[in-house]
Amino acid sequence: MATFCLLCHPGAAQTLAGTRTVMVMPFENQTTAPGLEWIAEAFPEVLSQRMESPGLYVINRDDRSYAFDHAGIPLSVRPSRATVYRVAEQMDADYVVLGTYSLEGQTFKANAQLLDMKKLHLYPQVHSSGALASLIDLQTALAWELLQQMAPPPAITRDQFLKASRPIRLDAFESYIRGILATGQQQKIRHLREAVKLNPDYTLAMLQLGKTYYGAHEYESAAAWFSRIPKDDPVAGEANFLLGMSEFYRGSFEKAFTAFNYLATRLPLTEVYNNLGVVEARRGRRSAAVEYFSKAVSADPNDPDYRFNLAVALFKNGDGSGAARQLREQLQRSPSDGEAKVLLDLINRGGTPPPVTNPNTTAASGNALLSPNQPRIPMERLKRNYDEASYRQIEMEINKLAEARLAKADGHTRAAYHVVRGKELLAQNMATQAESEFRAAIGSDHNNAAAHAQLAVLLENKGDLANARTEAQTSVRLQPNVDAWLVLARLDLKQGQLEGAASEVDRALALQPADPTAQALKRDIAAKRTVSK
Repeated sequence: MATFCLLCHPGAAQTLAGTRTVMVMPFENQTTAPGLEWIAEAFPEVLSQRMESPGLYVINRDDRSYAFDHAGIPLSVRPSRATVYRVAEQMDADYVVLGTYSLEGQTFKANAQLLDMKKLHLYPQVHSSGALASLIDLQTALAWELLQQMAPPPAITRDQFLKASRPIRLDAFESYIRGILATGQQQKIRHLREAVKLNPDYTLAMLQLGKTYYGAHEYESAAAWFSRIPKDDPVAGEANFLLGMSEFYRGSFEKAFTAFNYLATRLPLTEVYNNLGVVEARRGRRSAAVEYFSKAVSADPNDPDYRFNLAVALFKNGDGSGAARQLREQLQRSPSDGEAKVLLDLINRGGTPPPVTNPNTTAASGNALLSPNQPRIPMERLKRNYDEASYRQIEMEINKLAEARLAKADGHTRAAYHVVRGKELLAQNMATQAESEFRAAIGSDHNNAAAHAQLAVLLENKGDLANARTEAQTSVRLQPNVDAWLVLARLDLKQGQLEGAASEVDRALALQPADPTAQALKRDIAAKRTVSK
């Protein structure tokens, strides 16, 4: 099982024990038809989106490209299978996905094969074929077949897996792939803008557009694209982190704080706490900066930047002795840290921080009012790498331990756990994984009304209205509850069945009279009744 990514770029996630790591290679183009070369990279993109889960980390394109470049293999050269094996081994990947594609007449064919790196076993090929226009569905079907060869396979059926996958418009997807493959900035921007034009809700293209401008230090344009990504989108975490970074570099500390703070309420990532501390320091809010840096150090006491930043913040907040303790700890770990030595020397000579000043001036750095002969106070260090994957893996390990404890529990207890876990995943925009949890709950206890109700809500949000109604009806039959009644009410309202919707809302309000969602829905129904008269 994967433990460390040896050749990942500096910002890459490091996988934990218990997490399987997969590297999907670009598929080999075996067709002579022109204009289909972009599909080679389309396979890793789609398979990564479809296969990744809390227990399965799929190495992204940036990490894969970095690894091959580090090994001296240009991206333009198709590596041999031996070379792929060597790089995957160095990356400590558990699996590698290899494949080919061709176009024979009107039929597009794709073959994929899974290489188990630990067992040195090559699984039988899996196949998918159909019209080129259904490329995304064909790739999704391959993802399902590959997952079946990994233990344990998905807890949902093939049909459920295909329906759970987010639809991708093919022409927009082609522009997106051409954009991420482009080497020039303007070419990247042109293709990615075309992808968004074809699909205005294409958040992956928006993210890449923002990252393209961010990489070129065009932070205003970067922030504009990052801010367009909805807060409930799966890529909202990275988008808000980079939005905070962009606003910080623009000097818009208030907006940077808002972006980082949103992320902190969603995921307890140390790099976010650290950056909140840096922003608060720039705003002159010294006590708040100490609080955020303390959280980062508590979560990761071995990171030299967190401890250094806490020392700077403590010093600026008037706690020289506390700052000195942190700096001595830091220098034991990093004896060559020149900035830590400078600050510790300043403290030992009785240096004092300047007073708090307007955060819109350079005094916010803590240096403006120093005497000419006094050393400058080092600046707090910003974290530029966003690592949500590692947090997800830690979370997965915790849940695996919980599931092990529940192995001997009764079905009702196991079902209750899966419902809670599903709600957590749904709140984190991981709908596919949440659906697996709700179905696992039903598998443990088919009479669990909450599991059926939550599954109904999820299916309604996906647009699977028929199955959403079935699950909601099953739920209220087992035990009347607000969530299921409201699903039924919304479905009836969409179909213009106002009397049925009103009755179902009234039943929800009978259970919870103050429920704001039910009250709002009751007002909507009343308004439609008025219009229809």
